[in-house]
Amino acid sequence: MKNFFRANSLLLLLFSTCLFGLKAQTTDLARIEYMRVPFSDGDQSLNRFRALIQAPIPIKDDYLIFGAEYRKLDLDFREDVPFNRERIKSTQRIEASLGYVKKLKNTNWRIAGKGGVRIASTLNTSLGKDDFIYMGALYAINDVKERNEEGAVIGKPYRLILGLVYSTTPGRNYPIPLVNYFRKINETWSYTVGVPKTLIRYTFNEKNHLQAFATLDNFFANIQDNVRIPNNDRVGENISMTNVVLGLGYEFYFTDHLQYYLYAGHTVYNEYRIRDNNREDVYVIENDNTFYIRTGIKFKI
Repeated sequence: MKNFFRANSLLLLLFSTCLFGLKAQTTDLARIEYMRVPFSDGDQSLNRFRALIQAPIPIKDDYLIFGAEYRKLDLDFREDVPFNRERIKSTQRIEASLGYVKKLKNTNWRIAGKGGVRIASTLNTSLGKDDFIYMGALYAINDVKERNEEGAVIGKPYRLILGLVYSTTPGRNYPIPLVNYFRKINETWSYTVGVPKTLIRYTFNEKNHLQAFATLDNFFANIQDNVRIPNNDRVGENISMTNVVLGLGYEFYFTDHLQYYLYAGHTVYNEYRIRDNNREDVYVIENDNTFYIRTGIKFKI
């Protein structure tokens, strides 16, 4: 089993990625996570619970990958607002995906595709067409390892991912490009450059790792019972969060593949807003910078 994971470390890079919802590239098979962002006045906060599972099925040298994810986000705010807070205090996201990874013969390159459907909504009433988002992506990955199949050292490992990601999120009628580059400098240092996360990692030993990072985090959900603001002609049809965070992270490995992590930082851009389907602001809930914390346990390749 250990050799299986090492030999196929690329399997899942594409299938919990990224820019379907600007999620970080990952090789997770399973994850449970909690995030908290307190608002600037201290009485309000945003809390998110996330669970993820992915199942790869080998087909000769290729892989078919089934994925499922659930997110629940609670928006706790007590200040007076010109609408019923109950309409947006909780949103949920339920996602299913299917991906395929194909290895190109006699090269380090793989190509992959992924499609999926997501329900992202306040779920106050029965589901409608605006609650569904459809997604598709294409990737090319060059994964160079430290040693070849015979065990000989061939150089410093690196990984380059190039891709295009498209979703039917309202107001975004174009594919988003993805570029992500990982490089191992030596046994102690490595780095990743890309979106949504750029980091540099220091390895103390096999179990303890420290990183400095910059990351982009966001969410989007349909508001089933649209919000109307007095003296505003626009109608609030969805709610979204966008923040850019600088911080430090700690990772502890219980085993080679079971990991606890804690990431903490401060936002340098932070906005929670209600918008219409043309991405025009209807009401800004919060835009002050604040503290950010994310922690969880994951099983990864």
